[in-house]
Amino acid sequence: MRVLGAGDGEPLRVVSRRGQIVLPARSSSALQPGTVFIPFHFREAAAILLTNDALDPWGKIPELRFSAVRIERARAGGRA
Repeated sequence: MRVLGAGDGEPLRVVSRRGQIVLPARSSSALQPGTVFIPFHFREAAAILLTNDALDPWGKIPELRFSAVRIERARAGGRA
């Protein structure tokens, strides 16, 4: 967030090869620099749009914990 000059609550666009979502920014000292955390616990959560459709070969569960993303500032209302 610091690199983008964004403060808490400002809209940020999170973009992956699979999709994009706009979320309010929230900083946390619990995360390493360059790391993004978006809750994904519910199938209908927007973060699912950014992840891979591949399933674990044994557990048959989706790969939800890792996704390469790019963060951009978004205008209020979620537009670029």
